[in-house]
Amino acid sequence: MGRDRRRTKPDEGGFTLLEVLLAIALLAIALPILLGLRNFDLELQERASELTAATLLAQEKLLETELSGQYAIGESTGEFPNIPLGAQMTMQAVPRAVGYKWKRTIAPTPLELIREIRIKVSWLRGELEEAIEVSTYVFAGRLTF
Repeated sequence: MGRDRRRTKPDEGGFTLLEVLLAIALLAIALPILLGLRNFDLELQERASELTAATLLAQEKLLETELSGQYAIGESTGEFPNIPLGAQMTMQAVPRAVGYKWKRTIAPTPLELIREIRIKVSWLRGELEEAIEVSTYVFAGRLTF
């Protein structure tokens, strides 16, 4: 009877060496994949941020053109100033839109009094130049009442 008590049970808790090695192998495969997805996600977030900024800057330049009421056919280019259009001068000038450039094209249309305004905003992303373009049509004639 004493002998039976000393015998170890085959289903005692614990992991075998094979189970531990298998778990480590799964981690070795999964961790690099998960870290790569995280880096890809950060890259996508940065690109989305750049696209949002460029879109807002293009809309700002488009609105500035519409408010000026000057629709001479041609192209002009430039960079964005530190203080946005319509901002109070008491604001502290901080660099904004660093690296973003704009190109405005005002083109005729088949209708004599209508002009097409295209605003292209571009910026460098690494060694590649990224760009977005927005456009609208405006009435370029004089209204007389």
